[in-house]
Amino acid sequence: MAFGMAQASHLDGNLGTIAALVAADGSGAHPVARALAESSASIRDVADAIHALCMLHGRHPGAIDHAIASNDDDVAEAWLAEAAQAFTVERGYLAQLTAAAGPLPSTPGQAETEAAILAQRHALEMLAQSARTGCAIGASIALVLDWRAIRTMLDAAALRFGVLPAWLGLPLDADTMSLVAALSTSPGIERAMTFGAQQVLAQHRALWDLLDARRSARDDQ
Repeated sequence: MAFGMAQASHLDGNLGTIAALVAADGSGAHPVARALAESSASIRDVADAIHALCMLHGRHPGAIDHAIASNDDDVAEAWLAEAAQAFTVERGYLAQLTAAAGPLPSTPGQAETEAAILAQRHALEMLAQSARTGCAIGASIALVLDWRAIRTMLDAAALRFGVLPAWLGLPLDADTMSLVAALSTSPGIERAMTFGAQQVLAQHRALWDLLDARRSARDDQ
């Protein structure tokens, strides 16, 4: 989990709100994501998840790259640059894991799955390009925080596939706290940041739900 509830509870201001959302509704709280990080998880299910994550987050430009392009706030510039650099590494890691995982497991409804994930990717891109002040950075923050839980699953898969886990270079929590404090200059911006975060987490939950449905479809074959 990117942040435990105990960690989230002592954070101040709007980051505390976003961190609490990540703890409650993020990937670390989803049973499918947790199960895929276990050594007992089916290799087919793990491979399916890696392919899906690569489709969602493995292409350039990603959500944070779009946020940089649309950002006009100097306060967020350095944080976004650091996050974007970290996700350059993450995209390479996803590509390496996808190659190690082998072919996509045969699953009914593949075309519908691809369409659903592409729609999720489009939704993330729209959030990252939102003209509503605070939305794109809130989405980026939620992605960075939630990625730590996703990384737990990816690193567990890497060990099973004989891949050396990549160094995780995401912005430090203290830097993220400082950024949110600096940006939270009005209730409207805080609401927009929270909205962006909620929407990212909703897309990730939808992905885990989709992967669970695909697992059930394979089991029924």
